[in-house]
Amino acid sequence: MSRPILNVENLNKVVSTAEGDLTLLHSLSFSLAQGDSLAIVGSSGSGKSTLLGLLAGLDRPSAGSIELAGHKLELLDEDQCAQVRAEYVGFVFQSFQLLETLTAVENVMLPLELDGLPNPREQAEALLKRVGLDHRLKHTPLQLSGGEQQRVAIARAFAAKPKILFADEPTGNLDSVTGECIRDLLFELNNEQGATLVLVTHDEQLAARCQHQLRLEAGKQI
Repeated sequence: MSRPILNVENLNKVVSTAEGDLTLLHSLSFSLAQGDSLAIVGSSGSGKSTLLGLLAGLDRPSAGSIELAGHKLELLDEDQCAQVRAEYVGFVFQSFQLLETLTAVENVMLPLELDGLPNPREQAEALLKRVGLDHRLKHTPLQLSGGEQQRVAIARAFAAKPKILFADEPTGNLDSVTGECIRDLLFELNNEQGATLVLVTHDEQLAARCQHQLRLEAGKQI
């Protein structure tokens, strides 16, 4: 049996406040195999985004272990965590986080160039064609609709063929028709590249399409 791409054991997150310690996450444990899909769902304030940040090595747990692609994140320093993310991880943000001064194709080229991969423009153009934006290659984010920006963000996230893709509310800012397009696109690329998907979402239709659901309430798995 192969090692899980993501393994979480007894994960806790506690922060200090003026009123005392506040526990954001309580003893979470789960694992995902390569190519699996997981939806993290729950009401606002349930700990979804906190968990996503921990899983991606953007924050540190108070206790417990997160093993990502064989690397125990709690044992790594910030530079080492950044290297693991660069090698294995892709991101899709609710706010897209595209660089406004770059065109669509330049935004998708960026991770390819940073990784020193060959033919970055050719690969970026192929990905944008794959997401239906080959007619928008030279447009900047401000010239694109919300749905088009999200498709560019997805193309950029998949550009370096990540082993695991983290997405924070990928359909949260989109209308229902565009949201359905983004749902289809995420799972088509997931199937084609074999990337593991970890999605934070309020979108029950998106959550239902994932193989696994992790439901949080006040930081506890329910």
